[in-house]
Amino acid sequence: MTMENQSSVSEFLLLGLPIQPEQQGVFFALFLGVYLITVVGNLLIILLIRLDSRLHTPMYFFLSHLALTDITFSSVTVPKMLMIMQTKHKSIPYAGCLSQTYFFILLADLDSFLITSMAYDRYVAICHPLHYTTITSQSVCVMLVLGSWVIACACALWHTLLLARLSFCADNIIPYFFCDLAALLKLSCSDTSLNQLVIFTAGLTAIMLPFVCILVSYGHIGATILRVPSAKGICKALSTCGSHLSVVTLYYGAIIGVYFLPSSNSTNDSNIIASVMYTVVTPMLNPFVYSLRNKDMKGALRKLLSKRTYSSN
Repeated sequence: MTMENQSSVSEFLLLGLPIQPEQQGVFFALFLGVYLITVVGNLLIILLIRLDSRLHTPMYFFLSHLALTDITFSSVTVPKMLMIMQTKHKSIPYAGCLSQTYFFILLADLDSFLITSMAYDRYVAICHPLHYTTITSQSVCVMLVLGSWVIACACALWHTLLLARLSFCADNIIPYFFCDLAALLKLSCSDTSLNQLVIFTAGLTAIMLPFVCILVSYGHIGATILRVPSAKGICKALSTCGSHLSVVTLYYGAIIGVYFLPSSNSTNDSNIIASVMYTVVTPMLNPFVYSLRNKDMKGALRKLLSKRTYSSN
């Protein structure tokens, strides 16, 4: 296609969720509530970990970073979605769309790497308990988090720079509630073969490789648990990993539903629903998973509430 037949777009239109007009108010209240729970719940996790010295361990160090990532990850898409539902203002500037794509990829990849780091922490704690403090030292934990940030930033920047070089013609309608990379590539007039190649390569690095590492870690954990002679030891190990396994199932289940299922077997509406699970619901569930299923977090919350009650008296 020649340059004369191309026109650069200054904005994109986000169609939002496929909701009937009479249901907009109900869904607006629902998603606003989900977003507030996400922010408040994850902030509470960070606060508890900061205030309780018993939670100053590698596992909760990674959890605090995961909670912060979930807050920002949800904030990348949900406020704009709520604005579309409330004001019907569906446009997003070209630069704003690229920025949203960058931060979405950055935080999604960071989530994946942090969950992998948590799986490694549980593997060392259960399979090599005598060497746990040596292997998962503070410097190692900091390097894992910094490495996660560097790789996630590099992947997001790589995708965004390649996206910025593409041309977009008359069609500027995105059938989602956020600027999804795959949807933007479908709108482009340019050759996107290099972008598709990078998606495949970066997907192996940021999604499949961490997922394999998690499977290997929990494979070793499962083998170690089966060698424990007492039922009490098995229950304790399962309780330790239960919350993490829940997050892994939710996170990668959503990814597989959105990006790995054959597109011919799914409609656009089902893809949007899966995207809502991946971008909105999953970040909200972390506070419930870690507070309701973890005795250390519940103990820290009771300690905080008892202090507030004592100070008020």
